[in-house]
Amino acid sequence: MESKKFILQEKDIPTAWYNVLADMPVKPKPILHPATKKPLTPEDLYPIFSQEASRQELNETDRWIEIPDEVREMYRIWRPTPLVRARGLEKFLDTPAHIYFKNESVSPVGSHKLNSAIPQAYYCKKEGVTNITTETGAGQWGAALSLAAKHFGLELAVYMVKVSYHQKPYRRSIMQTYGAEVIASPSMSTKAGRKIITEHPNYQGSLGTAISEAVELAMSTPNCKYTLGSVLNHVSLHQSVIGLEAEKQMEMAGEYPDIVIGCFGGGSNFSGISFPFLRHNFSGERNTRFIAAEPESCPKLTRGIFQYDFGDEAGYTPLIPMLTLGHNFSPANIHAGGLRYHGAGSVVSQLKIDNMIEAVDIPQLETFKAATIFAQTEGLIPAPESSHAIATAIREALKAKEEGTKKTILFNLSGHGLIDMAAYDRYFSGDLNNYQVTDEEIANNVSTLEKLI
Repeated sequence: MESKKFILQEKDIPTAWYNVLADMPVKPKPILHPATKKPLTPEDLYPIFSQEASRQELNETDRWIEIPDEVREMYRIWRPTPLVRARGLEKFLDTPAHIYFKNESVSPVGSHKLNSAIPQAYYCKKEGVTNITTETGAGQWGAALSLAAKHFGLELAVYMVKVSYHQKPYRRSIMQTYGAEVIASPSMSTKAGRKIITEHPNYQGSLGTAISEAVELAMSTPNCKYTLGSVLNHVSLHQSVIGLEAEKQMEMAGEYPDIVIGCFGGGSNFSGISFPFLRHNFSGERNTRFIAAEPESCPKLTRGIFQYDFGDEAGYTPLIPMLTLGHNFSPANIHAGGLRYHGAGSVVSQLKIDNMIEAVDIPQLETFKAATIFAQTEGLIPAPESSHAIATAIREALKAKEEGTKKTILFNLSGHGLIDMAAYDRYFSGDLNNYQVTDEEIANNVSTLEKLI
Protein backbone atom coordinates (compact mmCIF):
# COMPACT_ATOMS: atom_id res chain seq x y z
CA MET A 1 0.00 0.00 0.00
CA GLU A 2 1.33 3.44 -0.95
CA SER A 3 1.91 5.94 1.86
CA LYS A 4 -0.67 8.59 2.70
CA LYS A 5 1.49 10.54 5.16
CA PHE A 6 5.22 11.23 5.19
CA ILE A 7 6.47 11.68 8.74
CA LEU A 8 9.85 12.96 9.92
CA GLN A 9 11.34 12.39 13.37
CA GLU A 10 12.07 15.10 15.97
CA LYS A 11 15.77 14.87 15.10
CA ASP A 12 14.81 16.03 11.58
CA ILE A 13 13.51 19.41 12.77
CA PRO A 14 15.74 21.97 11.01
CA THR A 15 18.64 23.30 13.08
CA ALA A 16 18.85 26.54 11.05
CA TRP A 17 16.39 28.80 9.27
CA TYR A 18 16.90 29.58 5.58
CA ASN A 19 17.44 33.26 4.72
CA VAL A 20 16.29 33.78 1.12
CA LEU A 21 17.79 37.30 1.03
CA ALA A 22 21.27 35.81 0.83
CA ASP A 23 20.49 34.04 -2.45
CA MET A 24 18.17 36.47 -4.25
CA PRO A 25 19.60 37.48 -7.65
CA VAL A 26 18.13 40.97 -7.21
CA LYS A 27 17.95 42.20 -3.62
CA PRO A 28 14.92 44.23 -2.52
CA LYS A 29 15.26 47.99 -2.27
CA PRO A 30 16.18 49.07 1.27
CA ILE A 31 13.55 49.68 3.94
CA LEU A 32 13.57 53.41 4.72
CA HIS A 33 13.38 55.42 7.92
CA PRO A 34 10.05 57.30 7.68
CA ALA A 35 11.54 60.61 8.84
CA THR A 36 14.92 60.71 7.07
CA LYS A 37 13.99 58.51 4.05
CA LYS A 38 17.41 56.86 4.51
CA PRO A 39 18.00 53.08 4.62
CA LEU A 40 17.32 51.58 8.02
CA THR A 41 20.01 50.20 10.28
CA PRO A 42 19.25 47.48 12.84
CA GLU A 43 19.64 50.13 15.55
CA ASP A 44 16.75 52.10 14.02
CA LEU A 45 14.50 49.12 14.73
CA TYR A 46 15.65 48.48 18.32
CA PRO A 47 12.97 50.78 19.87
CA ILE A 48 10.23 48.67 18.24
CA PHE A 49 11.53 45.09 17.86
CA SER A 50 13.90 42.87 19.82
CA GLN A 51 17.51 43.43 18.82
CA GLU A 52 17.95 39.94 17.35
CA ALA A 53 14.77 40.24 15.25
CA SER A 54 16.04 43.66 14.06
CA ARG A 55 19.36 42.16 12.99
CA GLN A 56 17.64 39.25 11.24
CA GLU A 57 15.34 41.68 9.42
CA LEU A 58 18.22 43.38 7.60
CA ASN A 59 20.55 40.39 7.20
CA GLU A 60 21.25 39.90 3.48
CA THR A 61 24.42 37.81 3.77
CA ASP A 62 23.92 34.76 6.02
CA ARG A 63 22.14 31.96 4.15
CA TRP A 64 21.56 29.93 7.33
CA ILE A 65 20.69 31.34 10.76
CA GLU A 66 20.88 28.97 13.69
CA ILE A 67 17.67 28.12 15.56
CA PRO A 68 18.25 28.53 19.34
CA ASP A 69 17.98 25.31 21.36
CA GLU A 70 15.15 26.75 23.50
CA VAL A 71 13.13 27.50 20.35
CA ARG A 72 13.82 24.12 18.80
CA GLU A 73 12.78 22.46 22.06
CA MET A 74 9.37 24.15 21.84
CA TYR A 75 9.10 23.24 18.17
CA ARG A 76 9.21 19.60 19.30
CA ILE A 77 5.70 19.97 20.76
CA TRP A 78 4.27 19.63 17.24
CA ARG A 79 7.09 19.62 14.69
CA PRO A 80 7.86 18.06 12.30
CA THR A 81 4.41 18.43 10.76
CA PRO A 82 3.08 15.79 8.34
CA LEU A 83 3.25 15.94 4.57
CA VAL A 84 0.06 14.34 3.22
CA ARG A 85 -0.79 12.97 -0.23
CA ALA A 86 -4.30 14.22 -1.02
CA ARG A 87 -5.39 11.01 -2.73
CA GLY A 88 -9.07 11.58 -1.94
CA LEU A 89 -8.99 15.00 -3.59
CA GLU A 90 -7.09 13.61 -6.59
CA LYS A 91 -9.72 10.90 -7.04
CA PHE A 92 -12.59 13.37 -6.76
CA LEU A 93 -11.02 15.65 -9.37
CA ASP A 94 -10.09 12.67 -11.58
CA THR A 95 -6.77 14.34 -12.25
CA PRO A 96 -3.40 12.89 -13.24
CA ALA A 97 -1.82 15.45 -10.90
CA HIS A 98 -0.32 14.31 -7.60
CA ILE A 99 -1.41 16.70 -4.84
CA TYR A 100 0.46 17.03 -1.54
CA PHE A 101 -0.16 19.34 1.38
CA LYS A 102 1.98 20.27 4.36
CA ASN A 103 -0.32 20.12 7.38
CA GLU A 104 0.54 23.06 9.62
CA SER A 105 -2.86 22.82 11.34
CA VAL A 106 -1.50 20.27 13.84
CA SER A 107 0.15 22.92 16.04
CA PRO A 108 -1.38 23.63 19.48
CA VAL A 109 -3.06 26.76 18.11
CA GLY A 110 -4.07 25.18 14.82
CA SER A 111 -1.83 27.13 12.43
CA HIS A 112 1.72 27.82 11.23
CA LYS A 113 1.98 31.05 13.22
CA LEU A 114 3.77 29.46 16.19
CA ASN A 115 6.87 29.00 14.02
CA SER A 116 7.63 32.71 14.40
CA ALA A 117 5.80 33.50 17.65
CA ILE A 118 8.15 31.30 19.66
CA PRO A 119 11.45 32.83 18.48
CA GLN A 120 10.12 36.38 18.70
CA ALA A 121 8.94 35.85 22.29
CA TYR A 122 12.21 34.08 23.11
CA TYR A 123 14.37 36.96 21.81
CA CYS A 124 12.29 39.48 23.77
CA LYS A 125 12.63 37.46 26.99
CA LYS A 126 16.37 37.00 26.48
CA GLU A 127 16.70 40.78 26.13
CA GLY A 128 14.91 41.40 29.44
CA VAL A 129 11.66 42.66 27.92
CA THR A 130 8.59 42.19 30.15
CA ASN A 131 5.70 43.26 27.87
CA ILE A 132 4.94 42.73 24.20
CA THR A 133 2.19 43.92 21.86
CA THR A 134 0.87 42.72 18.53
CA GLU A 135 -2.05 42.83 16.10
CA THR A 136 -4.08 39.94 14.73
CA GLY A 137 -6.62 39.55 11.93
CA ALA A 138 -8.35 36.20 12.12
CA GLY A 139 -6.73 35.54 15.50
CA GLN A 140 -4.25 32.86 14.44
CA TRP A 141 -1.18 35.03 15.10
CA GLY A 142 -2.64 36.41 18.32
CA ALA A 143 -3.35 32.89 19.58
CA ALA A 144 0.17 31.74 18.70
CA LEU A 145 1.86 34.69 20.38
CA SER A 146 -0.37 34.30 23.45
CA LEU A 147 0.96 30.79 23.97
CA ALA A 148 4.56 31.83 23.29
CA ALA A 149 4.32 34.86 25.60
CA LYS A 150 2.95 32.76 28.47
CA HIS A 151 5.71 30.18 28.01
CA PHE A 152 8.42 32.83 28.33
CA GLY A 153 6.67 34.82 31.09
CA LEU A 154 5.75 37.90 29.04
CA GLU A 155 2.64 40.07 29.33
CA LEU A 156 0.86 40.42 25.98
CA ALA A 157 -1.68 42.89 24.59
CA VAL A 158 -3.34 41.90 21.29
CA TYR A 159 -5.20 44.35 19.06
CA MET A 160 -7.66 42.20 17.12
CA VAL A 161 -9.33 43.59 13.98
CA LYS A 162 -12.86 44.49 15.13
CA VAL A 163 -14.75 42.55 12.47
CA SER A 164 -12.82 39.37 13.37
CA TYR A 165 -13.17 40.11 17.10
CA HIS A 166 -16.92 39.69 16.61
CA GLN A 167 -16.85 37.09 13.80
CA LYS A 168 -14.44 34.78 15.63
CA PRO A 169 -15.18 34.95 19.38
CA TYR A 170 -13.54 31.61 20.11
CA ARG A 171 -10.18 32.79 18.78
CA ARG A 172 -10.47 35.62 21.26
CA SER A 173 -11.25 33.04 23.95
CA ILE A 174 -8.12 31.06 23.03
CA MET A 175 -5.94 34.15 23.48
CA GLN A 176 -7.57 34.91 26.84
CA THR A 177 -7.12 31.28 27.93
CA TYR A 178 -3.38 31.67 27.36
CA GLY A 179 -3.44 34.88 29.42
CA ALA A 180 -3.38 37.65 26.83
CA GLU A 181 -5.38 40.88 26.90
CA VAL A 182 -7.44 41.22 23.70
CA ILE A 183 -8.68 44.62 22.48
CA ALA A 184 -11.01 45.15 19.50
CA SER A 185 -9.33 47.49 16.98
CA PRO A 186 -9.86 50.35 16.35
CA SER A 187 -10.10 51.16 20.06
CA MET A 188 -10.15 54.23 22.27
CA SER A 189 -6.96 53.08 24.03
CA THR A 190 -4.56 54.68 21.52
CA LYS A 191 -4.22 57.96 19.70
CA ALA A 192 -4.36 56.16 16.33
CA GLY A 193 -7.50 54.26 17.33
CA ARG A 194 -9.28 57.35 18.67
CA LYS A 195 -8.55 59.28 15.46
CA ILE A 196 -9.96 56.52 13.26
CA ILE A 197 -13.08 56.05 15.41
CA THR A 198 -13.71 59.81 15.46
CA GLU A 199 -13.47 60.03 11.66
CA HIS A 200 -15.22 56.70 10.92
CA PRO A 201 -17.39 55.68 13.92
CA ASN A 202 -18.58 52.41 12.33
CA TYR A 203 -15.21 51.33 10.91
CA GLN A 204 -14.72 47.56 11.40
CA GLY A 205 -10.94 47.72 11.37
CA SER A 206 -8.04 46.43 9.29
CA LEU A 207 -4.66 44.89 9.97
CA GLY A 208 -3.07 48.25 9.16
CA THR A 209 -5.13 49.91 11.92
CA ALA A 210 -4.38 47.18 14.45
CA ILE A 211 -0.66 47.42 13.69
CA SER A 212 -0.76 51.19 14.33
CA GLU A 213 -2.35 50.63 17.74
CA ALA A 214 0.05 47.86 18.73
CA VAL A 215 3.13 49.84 17.66
CA GLU A 216 1.89 52.95 19.50
CA LEU A 217 1.32 50.99 22.73
CA ALA A 218 4.76 49.38 22.48
CA MET A 219 6.48 52.72 21.95
CA SER A 220 4.66 54.35 24.88
CA THR A 221 5.06 51.49 27.39
CA PRO A 222 8.31 50.97 29.35
CA ASN A 223 10.21 47.73 28.66
CA CYS A 224 7.79 46.76 25.90
CA LYS A 225 8.41 45.56 22.33
CA TYR A 226 6.21 45.04 19.30
CA THR A 227 6.02 41.70 17.48
CA LEU A 228 4.68 41.02 14.00
CA GLY A 229 3.19 37.86 12.52
CA SER A 230 3.78 38.40 8.81
CA VAL A 231 5.15 40.71 6.07
CA LEU A 232 8.65 41.30 7.46
CA ASN A 233 11.77 39.36 6.52
CA HIS A 234 12.52 37.88 9.94
CA VAL A 235 9.02 36.35 10.05
CA SER A 236 9.53 34.70 6.65
CA LEU A 237 12.88 33.46 7.93
CA HIS A 238 11.33 31.70 10.92
CA GLN A 239 8.62 30.16 8.75
CA SER A 240 11.21 28.49 6.48
CA VAL A 241 11.03 25.42 8.75
CA ILE A 242 7.87 24.51 6.78
CA GLY A 243 9.58 24.24 3.40
CA LEU A 244 12.79 22.75 4.78
CA GLU A 245 10.81 19.87 6.28
CA ALA A 246 8.70 19.55 3.13
CA GLU A 247 11.85 19.17 1.02
CA LYS A 248 12.88 16.09 3.01
CA GLN A 249 9.34 14.71 2.91
CA MET A 250 8.95 15.14 -0.86
CA GLU A 251 12.20 13.21 -1.18
CA MET A 252 10.65 10.45 0.98
CA ALA A 253 7.68 10.45 -1.41
CA GLY A 254 10.04 10.16 -4.37
CA GLU A 255 8.74 13.32 -6.01
CA TYR A 256 9.58 17.00 -6.44
CA PRO A 257 6.94 19.75 -6.78
CA ASP A 258 6.28 21.30 -10.16
CA ILE A 259 4.03 23.85 -8.43
CA VAL A 260 4.17 25.21 -4.85
CA ILE A 261 1.15 27.16 -3.57
CA GLY A 262 0.42 29.19 -0.44
CA CYS A 263 -2.39 31.56 0.46
CA PHE A 264 -1.24 35.15 0.76
CA GLY A 265 -2.03 37.90 3.23
CA GLY A 266 1.29 39.37 4.29
CA GLY A 267 3.42 36.43 3.19
CA SER A 268 4.33 34.33 6.23
CA ASN A 269 3.03 30.90 5.20
CA PHE A 270 3.62 31.43 1.47
CA SER A 271 7.24 32.34 2.22
CA GLY A 272 7.59 29.43 4.61
CA ILE A 273 6.55 26.77 2.10
CA SER A 274 8.14 28.45 -0.95
CA PHE A 275 11.50 29.98 -0.12
CA PRO A 276 13.43 26.76 0.64
CA PHE A 277 12.31 25.33 -2.74
CA LEU A 278 12.88 28.66 -4.50
CA ARG A 279 16.60 28.53 -3.79
CA HIS A 280 16.88 25.65 -6.27
CA ASN A 281 15.33 27.86 -8.96
CA PHE A 282 17.94 30.53 -8.18
CA SER A 283 20.73 27.99 -8.74
CA GLY A 284 19.20 26.72 -11.98
CA GLU A 285 18.70 23.18 -10.66
CA ARG A 286 14.91 23.38 -10.83
CA ASN A 287 12.14 25.28 -12.57
CA THR A 288 9.29 25.10 -10.06
CA ARG A 289 6.32 27.47 -10.30
CA PHE A 290 5.35 29.35 -7.12
CA ILE A 291 1.81 30.70 -6.81
CA ALA A 292 0.59 33.09 -4.11
CA ALA A 293 -3.20 32.93 -3.71
CA GLU A 294 -4.79 36.11 -2.39
CA PRO A 295 -8.42 37.23 -1.96
CA GLU A 296 -10.13 38.90 -4.90
CA SER A 297 -11.20 41.60 -2.42
CA CYS A 298 -7.61 42.43 -1.37
CA PRO A 299 -5.49 41.99 -4.53
CA LYS A 300 -2.16 43.66 -3.75
CA LEU A 301 0.01 41.19 -5.69
CA THR A 302 -2.23 41.03 -8.75
CA ARG A 303 -3.40 44.66 -8.93
CA GLY A 304 -1.35 46.74 -6.48
CA ILE A 305 1.36 49.23 -7.43
CA PHE A 306 5.03 48.96 -6.47
CA GLN A 307 5.90 51.86 -4.21
CA TYR A 308 7.28 52.68 -0.77
CA ASP A 309 4.43 52.49 1.73
CA PHE A 310 3.82 52.19 5.45
CA GLY A 311 3.07 48.82 6.97
CA ASP A 312 0.33 50.39 9.10
CA GLU A 313 -2.51 52.86 8.67
CA ALA A 314 -1.23 55.65 10.94
CA GLY A 315 2.26 55.76 9.40
CA TYR A 316 4.26 54.65 12.46
CA THR A 317 6.25 51.94 10.70
CA PRO A 318 9.27 52.19 8.39
CA LEU A 319 8.65 52.65 4.67
CA ILE A 320 8.67 49.29 2.88
CA PRO A 321 9.14 48.85 -0.89
CA MET A 322 6.03 46.84 -1.61
CA LEU A 323 3.24 45.94 -3.96
CA THR A 324 0.46 47.83 -2.21
CA LEU A 325 -3.14 48.97 -2.39
CA GLY A 326 -2.22 51.88 -0.12
CA HIS A 327 -1.97 51.81 3.68
CA ASN A 328 -5.42 53.45 3.96
CA PHE A 329 -7.06 50.62 2.01
CA SER A 330 -10.21 49.33 3.71
CA PRO A 331 -10.74 45.69 2.68
CA ALA A 332 -14.14 44.04 2.54
CA ASN A 333 -15.21 42.11 5.64
CA ILE A 334 -14.41 38.67 4.21
CA HIS A 335 -14.04 35.69 6.54
CA ALA A 336 -10.40 35.13 5.60
CA GLY A 337 -9.44 37.80 8.13
CA GLY A 338 -5.77 36.85 8.07
CA LEU A 339 -5.50 37.87 4.40
CA ARG A 340 -7.03 41.36 4.73
CA TYR A 341 -3.74 43.27 4.47
CA HIS A 342 -2.96 46.11 2.08
CA GLY A 343 0.58 45.19 1.04
CA ALA A 344 3.17 42.48 0.47
CA GLY A 345 6.60 42.28 2.11
CA SER A 346 9.66 43.63 0.30
CA VAL A 347 11.03 40.18 -0.57
CA VAL A 348 7.81 38.76 -2.05
CA SER A 349 7.18 42.05 -3.88
CA GLN A 350 10.65 41.93 -5.47
CA LEU A 351 10.23 38.27 -6.42
CA LYS A 352 6.88 39.06 -8.05
CA ILE A 353 8.32 42.00 -10.00
CA ASP A 354 11.18 39.77 -11.19
CA ASN A 355 8.70 37.06 -12.27
CA MET A 356 10.18 34.54 -9.83
CA ILE A 357 6.70 33.92 -8.41
CA GLU A 358 3.12 34.21 -9.68
CA ALA A 359 -0.06 35.44 -8.02
CA VAL A 360 -3.78 34.78 -8.43
CA ASP A 361 -6.78 36.39 -6.72
CA ILE A 362 -9.61 34.06 -5.72
CA PRO A 363 -13.29 34.98 -5.15
CA GLN A 364 -14.60 34.23 -1.65
CA LEU A 365 -17.31 31.79 -2.81
CA GLU A 366 -14.77 29.73 -4.77
CA THR A 367 -12.64 29.38 -1.65
CA PHE A 368 -15.53 28.00 0.40
CA LYS A 369 -16.52 25.61 -2.39
CA ALA A 370 -12.92 24.36 -2.48
CA ALA A 371 -12.84 24.10 1.32
CA THR A 372 -15.99 21.98 1.33
CA ILE A 373 -14.60 19.65 -1.35
CA PHE A 374 -11.35 19.32 0.62
CA ALA A 375 -13.20 18.57 3.86
CA GLN A 376 -15.33 15.93 2.19
CA THR A 377 -12.44 14.23 0.38
CA GLU A 378 -9.60 14.60 2.91
CA GLY A 379 -11.50 14.89 6.20
CA LEU A 380 -9.90 18.16 7.30
CA ILE A 381 -11.91 21.38 7.58
CA PRO A 382 -9.51 24.14 6.46
CA ALA A 383 -9.28 27.74 7.63
CA PRO A 384 -10.83 30.23 5.17
CA GLU A 385 -7.32 31.58 4.57
CA SER A 386 -5.88 28.18 3.62
CA SER A 387 -8.84 27.58 1.32
CA HIS A 388 -7.37 30.10 -1.13
CA ALA A 389 -4.42 27.74 -1.59
CA ILE A 390 -6.75 24.75 -1.92
CA ALA A 391 -8.83 26.53 -4.58
CA THR A 392 -5.65 27.32 -6.51
CA ALA A 393 -4.43 23.72 -6.21
CA ILE A 394 -7.78 22.52 -7.58
CA ARG A 395 -7.50 24.95 -10.51
CA GLU A 396 -4.01 23.63 -11.32
CA ALA A 397 -5.05 19.98 -10.92
CA LEU A 398 -7.98 20.47 -13.32
CA LYS A 399 -5.67 22.25 -15.76
CA ALA A 400 -3.35 19.20 -15.62
CA LYS A 401 -6.39 17.03 -16.38
CA GLU A 402 -7.33 19.14 -19.40
CA GLU A 403 -3.76 19.05 -20.69
CA GLY A 404 -3.30 15.37 -19.87
CA THR A 405 -0.08 16.13 -18.03
CA LYS A 406 1.09 14.69 -14.72
CA LYS A 407 1.97 17.53 -12.37
CA THR A 408 3.16 17.36 -8.77
CA ILE A 409 1.44 20.05 -6.72
CA LEU A 410 2.38 21.04 -3.16
CA PHE A 411 0.37 23.48 -1.07
CA ASN A 412 0.51 24.63 2.51
CA LEU A 413 -2.50 23.93 4.72
CA SER A 414 -1.69 26.85 6.98
CA GLY A 415 -4.46 26.22 9.53
CA HIS A 416 -7.67 24.37 10.35
CA GLY A 417 -11.14 25.92 10.29
CA LEU A 418 -12.69 24.35 13.36
CA ILE A 419 -13.08 27.77 14.98
CA ASP A 420 -14.36 29.29 11.74
CA MET A 421 -17.61 27.34 11.51
CA ALA A 422 -19.73 30.50 11.67
CA ALA A 423 -18.25 31.38 8.27
CA TYR A 424 -19.17 27.94 6.92
CA ASP A 425 -22.71 28.38 8.32
CA ARG A 426 -23.06 31.61 6.37
CA TYR A 427 -21.72 29.93 3.22
CA PHE A 428 -24.19 27.04 3.45
CA SER A 429 -27.09 29.45 4.05
CA GLY A 430 -26.15 31.46 0.95
CA ASP A 431 -25.26 34.50 3.03
CA LEU A 432 -21.72 35.07 1.68
CA ASN A 433 -20.81 37.20 -1.33
CA ASN A 434 -17.85 37.89 -3.57
CA TYR A 435 -16.26 41.33 -3.28
CA GLN A 436 -14.38 43.06 -6.06
CA VAL A 437 -12.30 46.22 -5.86
CA THR A 438 -12.64 48.67 -8.74
CA ASP A 439 -9.64 50.10 -10.57
CA GLU A 440 -10.87 53.54 -9.53
CA GLU A 441 -10.82 52.63 -5.82
CA ILE A 442 -7.25 51.35 -6.08
CA ALA A 443 -6.10 54.35 -8.12
CA ASN A 444 -7.64 56.80 -5.63
CA ASN A 445 -6.12 55.01 -2.68
CA VAL A 446 -2.55 54.81 -4.01
CA SER A 447 -2.62 58.35 -5.43
CA THR A 448 -1.78 59.76 -2.01
CA LEU A 449 1.48 57.79 -1.70
CA GLU A 450 4.74 59.71 -1.93
CA LYS A 451 6.49 58.65 -5.15
CA LEU A 452 9.86 57.44 -3.88
CA ILE A 453 10.36 54.83 -6.62
